[in-house]
Amino acid sequence: MAKLYFRYSAMNAGKSTAMLQVAHNYEEQGQAVRLFTAAIDDRYGVGKVTSRLGPQREVELFHADTNFLTGNEKKVSCVLVDEAQFLSTAQVVQLHQLAQTKGIPVICYGLRTDFRGEPFPGSAYLLALADDIEEIKNICTCGKKATMNIRVDEQGNRIREGEQISIGGNESYRQACGRCFYAG
Repeated sequence: MAKLYFRYSAMNAGKSTAMLQVAHNYEEQGQAVRLFTAAIDDRYGVGKVTSRLGPQREVELFHADTNFLTGNEKKVSCVLVDEAQFLSTAQVVQLHQLAQTKGIPVICYGLRTDFRGEPFPGSAYLLALADDIEEIKNICTCGKKATMNIRVDEQGNRIREGEQISIGGNESYRQACGRCFYAG
């Protein structure tokens, strides 16, 4: 039976790398996959999933109005979604339905919480509906397990207020353990 999977972590843990590896594994066996990323994430170019290690791939975009239950005419063995924290509640339900009723495994990769420690709506629903949840581990600068994200300005000073979504990479965010999150 197919499942909805949620693979989450703090920033810089290798979520995109893991997703690209899963796609490669399926395709190496001659199986078709659909890969998606959020249209609002343009850090490495629109419609691209890029690992900080270097591998990059063009993928389909999901927008606020994307319906994951349509457009599956060709035989697909797996659906992979990067930046899953940006999914809407309805889209998470669609992906769960796709796995449960069409028998297509769906693996979502994303952040659990924002820079304030608040859940993203997509992540909250993935945590509620996913059949399988796995944390991808990362470490804080102090050496403990990183579970939180901190937003920083150009000088590296912590930002504590602002819009939940602000696209950025290493120049804008860093991962932290809970102790460093609350201390800094």
